[in-house]
Amino acid sequence: MVSRLRRRLIASLIGTFTALAGATTLAFALVPASPAAAGDTPPSTVEDFTHPNAAKILADKGILLKKGDGHIVLAECGQSANQIQVLTVKDPAAGRDEMYCFQANSTNGYLTLELPRVFAIATTDHPVSADLTANGETTTVSIPEDGFESVGEGTVGGPQSVLVELRVTG
Repeated sequence: MVSRLRRRLIASLIGTFTALAGATTLAFALVPASPAAAGDTPPSTVEDFTHPNAAKILADKGILLKKGDGHIVLAECGQSANQIQVLTVKDPAAGRDEMYCFQANSTNGYLTLELPRVFAIATTDHPVSADLTANGETTTVSIPEDGFESVGEGTVGGPQSVLVELRVTG
């Protein structure tokens, strides 16, 4: 009889403790948090695909890299035989070189950018799709694996074009 009474008393105490703990937790959850200072807010963890160090790359290399999925990256020309090469009209005043190379590390990927005066694109181990703008219109050019394509002013009578997107398509 005493043991049964003792079990009921212990069960009653555990139930009371659980109810009090739940009520306290609920009370704290309902109390509004004090507003944090703007500097105390941690950065968002949502990926927006903005290219890291874009301003520095523009200043150093004369090319604006906007967004991408990380599968096409700017590379030093000649570091690998398997590169996408973009040929431009060199402009020292704008800091623009005559050739930019990109490395694709997947069979699918994209990179949005701004690179003026592009006149040819060459590929090696991946077919590529390139979007170029000129005179307010966008043109898409497909370059096959191990291919070379004249674009923009690289074609007879072609306009000065800005490369705005590269896509690896296979």
